[in-house]
Amino acid sequence: MTRLQLSVAMGDYDRTRALIDGRVQIDGVDPVYMTLYPEEMFFRAMRSQDFDICELSFSSYTVKTAKGDCPYVAVPVFLSRAFRHTSIYVRKDRIKTPQDLKGKRIGLPEYQLSANVWARAILQDDYGVAPEDVTWVRGGIETPGRPEKIALQLPPGVKLESAPEGSTISQMLDNGEIDGFMAPRPPSEQALRNPNIGWLFDDPTAAARDYYKRTGIFPIMHVVGVRKSLCEQHPWLPGAVFKAFSQAKDAALLALSDTSATKVTLPFVEEQLKAARETLGEDFWSYGVAKNRATIDTFLRHHHAQGLSSRRLSVEEIFHPATYETYSI
Repeated sequence: MTRLQLSVAMGDYDRTRALIDGRVQIDGVDPVYMTLYPEEMFFRAMRSQDFDICELSFSSYTVKTAKGDCPYVAVPVFLSRAFRHTSIYVRKDRIKTPQDLKGKRIGLPEYQLSANVWARAILQDDYGVAPEDVTWVRGGIETPGRPEKIALQLPPGVKLESAPEGSTISQMLDNGEIDGFMAPRPPSEQALRNPNIGWLFDDPTAAARDYYKRTGIFPIMHVVGVRKSLCEQHPWLPGAVFKAFSQAKDAALLALSDTSATKVTLPFVEEQLKAARETLGEDFWSYGVAKNRATIDTFLRHHHAQGLSSRRLSVEEIFHPATYETYSI
């Protein structure tokens, strides 16, 4: 039987490595893998639909799905998850608590980034700082003039302006022109050398652990999308994609647990793995809808409330129905 030759774009992670090196196969598919940075991958996926199977920004995917014009349908594979307490940097000489951000100016590269949706959700739910309470300044982190990937229609109360021409939000934070910085990447090295710049949360790990203990939420950043036209032609494909990505993640976790010779270039791996399991459970990076329903629904609620999705989506509208239930042996 001829296998489908499909392009697959994703990040180079331990949880995708078994796909890239061929240890795990996607049933019925002869893949052409491309490992790309998120900025390029997401831009190309949403602007020109360059890929058959692709890692997608959860936020951009939700925006397009709410409008009914997304060329991809997601499977519940979460290639990127992160507690975004580390995404918020501030001028420590003027911002002492999250509540101090009210009335201030916060720079960000794009308003609709998944990391920023989650960071705003944390500020609003835990500290009462709503999106309408600050002025958002959009600009590149290292390069001036970064645009939003997709057009947005924000609520009237949200104040969003562009950084001055030729300026980056790292420079503006360093110069004191803005009070905070929110992004999935840190500010420039020059800005980080400024003694007045630091994380909003002095101990973001402790803040994240407390957040998880109270909410049970481990934020989702990225999903995997399959071209809709392919799903219509080959109904078996979404299930095959979910199965393969799940097997690749299982292989990564098995290798991580083998501490005879650590597989990552980082000390204290055993201790960090133990701490992750004690806080989040044995299956701390779960795929699938069932174990992640509350997290997905929280994201969809905030995404709509922040004015990004044109309507409040349900969990059932987000993922391909063939991947809601999985089999076990």
